[in-house]
Amino acid sequence: MPRFLHTADWQIGRRYSHFDPDDAALLAEARTLVVEKIAALATDRAVDAVLVAGDVFDAQTVSDRVIRRLFAAMSGFAGPWVMIPGNHDAALSESVWTRAHRLGAVPANVHLALTAGVISLEHCKAAVLCAPLTQRHTYNDTTDAFDGRQTPDGWLRIGLAHGSVEGILPSEIDSANPIASNRCQTARLDYLALGDWHGLKIVNERCAYSGTPEQERFRGNEPGYCIVVDVDGPGAIPKLEAVRVGRYQWLDLSLSVAVPTDIDQICARLASLAGDDVVQVAISGRTDLSGQRRLTEALGRAEAAVRSLRYDLADLLLLPTEDDIAALHADGYLAQVIAELRDEQANGRDAEQARVAREALAILCGALDTGVSSVSAVGATA
Repeated sequence: MPRFLHTADWQIGRRYSHFDPDDAALLAEARTLVVEKIAALATDRAVDAVLVAGDVFDAQTVSDRVIRRLFAAMSGFAGPWVMIPGNHDAALSESVWTRAHRLGAVPANVHLALTAGVISLEHCKAAVLCAPLTQRHTYNDTTDAFDGRQTPDGWLRIGLAHGSVEGILPSEIDSANPIASNRCQTARLDYLALGDWHGLKIVNERCAYSGTPEQERFRGNEPGYCIVVDVDGPGAIPKLEAVRVGRYQWLDLSLSVAVPTDIDQICARLASLAGDDVVQVAISGRTDLSGQRRLTEALGRAEAAVRSLRYDLADLLLLPTEDDIAALHADGYLAQVIAELRDEQANGRDAEQARVAREALAILCGALDTGVSSVSAVGATA
């Protein structure tokens, strides 16, 4: 039974400029390391070929070193790799692919389909019909030519393309690089391996997006997979198995504080985060100084435990209680300032004024709280 491994959207060379440099370097490195995992999986599952449906590279301008390292990462699978360019690495007259050839970096077992056509895999009697992108955006269906492609009788017909299946994906990405939703029927395809959508998505029984194998954005669309495809023979319905290969899990958490017990739940959620999590957290609502202190401590512990943590407390109102203020020994002028900041935070002219007031209130109360805690600690020691 012929078996294929379908993957896409490696985005090798992607930069993570919004992250701490150390985290950015590790996230970028993970994109190459996952290719090593894909090669190992292909060998372990004894697939007949690996099908890579575009966007191997994130940009045409990646360095020569990145190109060489990518092809070196593929060395764990000695069988055929069939690759097409996508919109990020389109087969322009001068491209990352022509550079890879000049560098001599492309191994003999890698078939680069830089022009539309058919790549024959005689050992498994499969014809791979390739629709590479030769420009970043096209408004014609590059898979139209599949319908008329001639392949040997008794061979599998496997399509490989990069684009947006019409009527399937969100409308904002339906405009460029369209692919007809009935292409498997009109072109008599046994399977159509697609790239462009970064999440795992089964379009129909013969067509799927594998998604990116290593998540790279805060979007819950099932990234981190590749697909093992088994086909009994021409005309048979393929068996699709999604296999997780990604390392990092990206989490976008929106948490709210309405009652004091919400603080307990948020602290527990932050404590449950794991070392390979990439997290952004937004906490809204209102809390007193004790709750603010607990949240700050929980965020600090989580920041040390995960790969990356970014948090936003702009919509969390700090409302010190009278007991808080008394404990801070904030009387006279300090008490007046705290009262004014509380009022501006709640009733400021605009969102920016409220944000500045909240941050100032947090800094002032935090400084006073630290001073009180220090004095208490000294007293306890004495």
